Amino acid sequence: MSVVIKTQEEIEKMRIAGRLAADVLHMIKEHVKPGVSTGELDQICHDFIVNEQQAIPAPLDYHGFPKSICTSVNEVVCHGIPDNQRILIDGDIVNIDITVIKDGYHGDTSQMFLIGEVSMADKKLCRATQQALYAAIKTVKPGAKFKEIGNAIHKYLKKGNYRYSIVENFCGHGIGSQFHEEPQIMHYRDMIGGDNQSMKAGMCFTIEPMINLGKKFNSINEADGWTATTDDGKNSAQWEHTLLVTNDGVEVLTLRDDEEIPRRIRNL
Repeated sequence: MSVVIKTQEEIEKMRIAGRLAADVLHMIKEHVKPGVSTGELDQICHDFIVNEQQAIPAPLDYHGFPKSICTSVNEVVCHGIPDNQRILIDGDIVNIDITVIKDGYHGDTSQMFLIGEVSMADKKLCRATQQALYAAIKTVKPGAKFKEIGNAIHKYLKKGNYRYSIVENFCGHGIGSQFHEEPQIMHYRDMIGGDNQSMKAGMCFTIEPMINLGKKFNSINEADGWTATTDDGKNSAQWEHTLLVTNDGVEVLTLRDDEEIPRRIRNL
């Protein structure tokens, strides 16, 4: 399957979906605190997406996923299932992953939330993962190779002397009228050569690095078939944006108002 080049009409729909996804994360921020359950957060997000945004929560019933958002706490790498019994406590870190469908198009984004007094190690992990995402975003432009994304993440972590590991068995993805399209976006440096396919204006895809305090290895919960946790029990962080390759660089379709990077970056 080839990478879809979006038309201007499709790009406008992607912008709307991306903004809505970002708005969900902005809305839920005040609710993410000690004492709340991840199940409650899911219900709040579901109601906001359906009732306020008149949109669809993409994860719900996607290949059987039972909830409207993903909530990945501490050692959960990704795809954590919200649960009324999972109460957030002081010191937790949690990734909330939102995907909204509006007018047939998807906006996909996630961010880390720090619950109460979080350890310095976890603060540094979350910050470094966000900065690694930004470093990767800055490589996006027409003519760039997709392998440059993983290279940029690797270089950022190495330059900062972070002894973290990059998860290799999950990746970013093309996005549009489908939740997951081509290409697959690798977040690690591929020593064999990597993806030499070039980016073109009109492509939309996500970058969503998952970075562990410990080793990269993780396993999927056999009981629920979704929740991926680190094998060594150490914490993991993830940030995600949906991006558009523009004629001269990149547009961050899911940018939030509190972020440090511009919505449009010129790289040519």
